[in-house]
Amino acid sequence: MADHNGYQDQSKSQNQRAITTQIVISIALGIFAFLAFCFLRPRWTSLYAARKRQKNAASILPELPDTFLGWIPALYRITEDQVLASAGLDAFVFLHFFKMATKYIAITFFFSLVVLLPVHVHDTGTYGLPDPGNYTGNSTTAFGAYGNASPMLERAASGKAAKGKDSPTDLMLWIYVGFVYLFSVLALYLIITETKKVIRIRQDYLGSQSTVTDRTIRLSGIPEELRSEEMIKEAIENLQIGKVERVLLCKDWKEVDDLVARRMSILRKLEEVWTVHLGQPKHGGNRVLLEASGGNENQVDEFEHLLDGNNNEQPHVDSATSDRPKTRIWHGFLGLRSRRIDAIDYYEEKLHKLDEKIQSSRNKVYKPTPLAFVTLDSTAAAQMAVQATMDPEPMKLLANVAPAPSDVVWQNTYLSRSSRMLRAWSITLVIAILTVFWSLLLVPLAGLLSLENIGKVWPQLADTLSSHDISRSLVQQGLPTLLVSLLSVAVPYLYYWLSTLQGMISQGDIEMSLISKNFFFTFFNLFVVFTIFGTASNAQAYFTRIGESLKNTTSIAYILAESLKSLVLFYLNLIILQGLGLFPFRLLEFGSVALYPIFLIGAKTPRDHAELNQPPIFSYGFYLPQTMLIFIICIVYSVLPGSWFVLFFGLLYFVIGTFIYKYQLLYAMDHRQHSTGRAWSIICNRIVLGLVVFQLAMTGILGLSLAVYRAILIVPLLAFTIWFIVFYQRTYDPLMKFIAIRSLTHDPPFGALTLSESRYESEASRGRDVDEDQETGLRYINPSLVTPLEDVWLAQKRTNGPARHGDNGAEEDV
Repeated sequence: MADHNGYQDQSKSQNQRAITTQIVISIALGIFAFLAFCFLRPRWTSLYAARKRQKNAASILPELPDTFLGWIPALYRITEDQVLASAGLDAFVFLHFFKMATKYIAITFFFSLVVLLPVHVHDTGTYGLPDPGNYTGNSTTAFGAYGNASPMLERAASGKAAKGKDSPTDLMLWIYVGFVYLFSVLALYLIITETKKVIRIRQDYLGSQSTVTDRTIRLSGIPEELRSEEMIKEAIENLQIGKVERVLLCKDWKEVDDLVARRMSILRKLEEVWTVHLGQPKHGGNRVLLEASGGNENQVDEFEHLLDGNNNEQPHVDSATSDRPKTRIWHGFLGLRSRRIDAIDYYEEKLHKLDEKIQSSRNKVYKPTPLAFVTLDSTAAAQMAVQATMDPEPMKLLANVAPAPSDVVWQNTYLSRSSRMLRAWSITLVIAILTVFWSLLLVPLAGLLSLENIGKVWPQLADTLSSHDISRSLVQQGLPTLLVSLLSVAVPYLYYWLSTLQGMISQGDIEMSLISKNFFFTFFNLFVVFTIFGTASNAQAYFTRIGESLKNTTSIAYILAESLKSLVLFYLNLIILQGLGLFPFRLLEFGSVALYPIFLIGAKTPRDHAELNQPPIFSYGFYLPQTMLIFIICIVYSVLPGSWFVLFFGLLYFVIGTFIYKYQLLYAMDHRQHSTGRAWSIICNRIVLGLVVFQLAMTGILGLSLAVYRAILIVPLLAFTIWFIVFYQRTYDPLMKFIAIRSLTHDPPFGALTLSESRYESEASRGRDVDEDQETGLRYINPSLVTPLEDVWLAQKRTNGPARHGDNGAEEDV
């Protein structure tokens, strides 16, 4: 058995080597991805300039040079007004958060480098970085070079004075207190000033518009006696807040929605069998997909050159078959008999019957629900309605801001309130179960942070790692951060699926819920759990510490301080890997590039190709939570020894991230303007949460040094921070949700949109809303009720079989 205590004695050179190894690997990965992007960008514009080429909203943006690095200064010169006019409020708020984080970290880095680092070096002779080998609860350091944390924790619990040359000096302790106040006040000041700026821009941007969306309210809790469009109109007009132009009372449209969804499934199967029968010529299919997706013919040449390799044939395209494809159907008693029939005739007949059922179901009268969309004659009337209490009875006639027609999830409009609440609580329970599961999954990863833990499970591996510094650095620092990064990429997809099951009315609500869920995962599982497990030698020690904390709440701050300081290298490696290594891969859109050939092989029909070549979707719920976690980590470590190192790479993270996300949001990726910037409130609330953790940690650190009076001085700041978040939510949150009446002007902001073409009307012109349909216009209506039934997409003329879909054998390339 190996001597586990020997694993705890690590040298400073190993510490430097561990960080150097991570930096070298991350820079190598980042440079490779960045150079690959610079090479491919002008050659694959259908991917790296997809939004610019296919969306009218990006037409006002300047063309980026095709030179290797010339796009960088051109991208930098794009102003906030251009971002707002071309990408909307959500993109503006997202990038504005990066700018605010850059300001904060730049200021704190300056003070850390100029004040904290010289004082720390003068007192201890070190630069404040802890030893990478000391990750166990018995060997972590609370102040880097200031001795072992566990003895200090014992002394703090016993009340004995700390002694020795490694103890922090009075000057350092007072500096800690001063900078906790300084950095906390700075963060709160930036939150207020930047929130005021976001509110001003949001109010000006939305207040100048008068679209159907802006004039519509979502009315819920409608009593049964008012569940008719005429009664709702009369009830609203009797309130004398404005005239009602139109009312859409949602009804139980499940039957027609299911039929339309079933028809689309049959239509896809029909397209597949037609493609098998007719074959898909090399150029025909691509011409069809480009015509459908809004591209141009140059896109065909790019994909053929980059992916096909051989211009003479496409291995993934089947040639025309002489025999019509067959399908097997089951019939007879219990469906035990089967026979093969013509697949084209079979699916066309099913499609024909479904069309008749859909037309019949569209004319039915359905049971009304307690939800309606009411369009008023002015935006001011709509805003007064949503900001007022309309009915004296609780839970009746509740007015809320309406989402855009394209943003409505119509399948959820006819869910009952009890069903929606049951779904919400069920998903919450699932999230709680998953939280426990992720915690158990992260235990082995946290164990990799300690050679002592590795030695208990695999002594030979621990002995090998202790004698090979580079391997030890890769396993102990690189592997956990890489696995955590991959987990943080995969889990959001699961949480997105769960969010869609909650029965929310709009995609914007789903997006906001996804941001909250993913942040909870990243913060709790990747920060709180890792902090606790990273300093416990085993699970038993972990539960023992939890039990002690419950018995003595004052030990929570001590354990937090001990844990955070011991894990500085883990979080530092995480920031380095994310900022220098993985950020350029996001710019490269590595996932789309790697998976495209695989999806291309599976794409059979022109519809498959059209969907395959749509721009990638940028989801704020996938990218924003991890960015907020990185910012919180920078806040928490802003005063601790070694803060200059964490803040330096944190600054690089946000500077690089600003460029990468600015390029993706403006030129490369499509994104829906769901929430009109409401994510800003979530961002600010999470920042304040980080400040609370920061202040608790510093209280614990001062307590570990037995600076009790100094620790008590932070308590008023902690109370003020908690009060601030309550004040912020009551004062500023309403302005991030509603439009102030005084903001309702008629001058378009920034010259971006005119009254005849608002943000939603311009979206409709780009083919992103169902409102572009001539039957619906700009009005709220379930697309299943009015959308024309789609035709079959084919790449060439039919040679035989019925020609019901299409005009007498005309080409089906639509």
